[in-house]
Amino acid sequence: MAGTEEDQKFCLQEVLDTFKLCLSENKEVYLEHYVAGWRGLIKFLNSLGSVFGFISKDAVNKIHILVTLLNGESGSQYVTVQSMVTYELENDLVDLTKRGSHPESGCRTLLRLHRALRWLELFLERLRTSSEEGKTSVMCSEAYNESLSQFHPWVVRKAAGMAFCMLPGRPAFFEVMNVGPAEQVVAKLGEALPLISEVYQITEELYTRQSLMDLP
Repeated sequence: MAGTEEDQKFCLQEVLDTFKLCLSENKEVYLEHYVAGWRGLIKFLNSLGSVFGFISKDAVNKIHILVTLLNGESGSQYVTVQSMVTYELENDLVDLTKRGSHPESGCRTLLRLHRALRWLELFLERLRTSSEEGKTSVMCSEAYNESLSQFHPWVVRKAAGMAFCMLPGRPAFFEVMNVGPAEQVVAKLGEALPLISEVYQITEELYTRQSLMDLP
């Protein structure tokens, strides 16, 4: 039986398998598998030490909120991201313009994870296509500046920039992915990233269509 440490170990294959399960036949996003995919990504962040703590702690908190909604009395409304959006909007359960009585709505909570997923997608894509000597601190900073940074206050951006300078080299990242030598990691990322990207794009289009991209 695997011990706790083994359970906490990140494996890129698991994340790939989870994101494969995320989409229904008609391209709806299953919330349960989205959350499971994020659990795997958090293991990845945590396996690199405390550098990504400011993102992983927030993601853990957001996952907890979504799991509570999934297991709550209205859980059947939260099976997919699409059904969640429809249900919360129809029942006025989303603070659309300012923080009010629904600060932990599913729509708002998922939006925060959605933004962070974009950063991870961009970063992992850079890792996949970079050379062996590629600087992970630069890759991570570029990905962050293209995505999450615009939603963070200056003090968090500053701390993030300093944290990224402490990142280990590319081989260390490949090692924690637990799928074998570098070429296998690159191949596995090549499989995983289009899936993550598709889940991201479907969510992005849904939120844009419903004018939910700027929830307070």
